[in-house]
Amino acid sequence: MRKRALGRSGLEVPPVVVGGNVFGWTVDQAASFRLLDAFVDAGLNAIDTADVYSAWVPGHTGGESETVIGAWLKARPGMRDRVLILTKCGMEMPGRGKGLSPAWIARAAEDSLRRLGVERIDLYQAHQDDPSVPIEDTLGAFARLIEQGKVRAIGASNYTAPRLKAALEASAKYGLPRYESLQPHYNLMERGIEADLLPLCREQGLGVIPYFALAAGFLTGKYRSEADLDKSPRGRRSAAKYLNARGLRVLAALDQVAARYGATPAQVALAWQLAKPGITAPIASATTLEQVADLVKAASLTLDAEAVAALDAASAPA
Repeated sequence: MRKRALGRSGLEVPPVVVGGNVFGWTVDQAASFRLLDAFVDAGLNAIDTADVYSAWVPGHTGGESETVIGAWLKARPGMRDRVLILTKCGMEMPGRGKGLSPAWIARAAEDSLRRLGVERIDLYQAHQDDPSVPIEDTLGAFARLIEQGKVRAIGASNYTAPRLKAALEASAKYGLPRYESLQPHYNLMERGIEADLLPLCREQGLGVIPYFALAAGFLTGKYRSEADLDKSPRGRRSAAKYLNARGLRVLAALDQVAARYGATPAQVALAWQLAKPGITAPIASATTLEQVADLVKAASLTLDAEAVAALDAASAPA
């Protein structure tokens, strides 16, 4: 499968990055192993997770996803050399800590390395900005992890354009490693980064790997009525806000383009992102092998200008 350079990080990722938020949450360990095997066998070998996944679940404390991925790597000798591991720190770990202070970054990194059972994280990302800590202190902590061989490259997630620009400027000023990627919220229903963040990333040569690429499942087309929201745990929690006139207009456009290409709405929604200048690879998760197959097909689907324009028009913010 063709790979795409992730900014200037030296890493190359497939057109779709595997979302690890479901591992240990909506799919148990055995099912997670089957899904991960299928992803890698198909060439989708970049796995994105975070230390906080899935602390929002009653009874969970965070680290569940990393633990499952670590168990899978241990059970598959040689697999570590075939995959890229992307994880994040900074959001609150219940009862332990949060933020981007040097002390917390150092502790969080050690915890993630232990859960994952690896010696080095390929892409370590600041999960959210922490204005309480000087940017150069945060970048200095990441620099030490790189110097120690525990991290290959760093990225940011959920940063505003001004704060991302400030971080890039601090890297240049102090001779520190810079964020080589951005993981923002972006999809057909969430296009806010097109105004400032995406142009900044293109100008500075950052890779962009958007999360919620399928709008919490809404863009698969499975939520078309109020009753449909009960089809999965994410329905009412995350997808309900899209069930409005604009959302239905987007689904109709996806249906039309999908019919023309003999594809599914999910494949088309991801292919739309891949057609956008500056987008490296959307992140999407799967809970069934059928969904894995869907994501694999999306990675090779190329939309023409007419299809992209139709989706742009249908999803244009009011």
